Amino acid sequence: MQVALIVPEQEWRQLVADVQRLKSSEAEVQAAQARPAPDPLLTVRQAAAFLNITPEGIRKARRAGRLTGVKLNEKEWGFRESELTRYLSRYNRPFPPLMRAA
Repeated sequence: MQVALIVPEQEWRQLVADVQRLKSSEAEVQAAQARPAPDPLLTVRQAAAFLNITPEGIRKARRAGRLTGVKLNEKEWGFRESELTRYLSRYNRPFPPLMRAA
């Protein structure tokens, strides 16, 4: 047996409008929560390979303030890929061959 419920037209239209409003607000919340993937952190050796220089060159650039890093622990530093790309363009260093193809 099925149950039928009779709802006045105006009330029905209000319910449909409420549902549509909730759906649109849910879509807005999901869009606001969608964030781009975080910028990967590279170790000193990975950063040196990325920039095609020695690890000591990375350390010197960080100490001189030309390159900013993130301290991973007491001894190690990490470097964001976007920061390394900025370093390449700022100091007129040629891009590594892998980046030219992309």
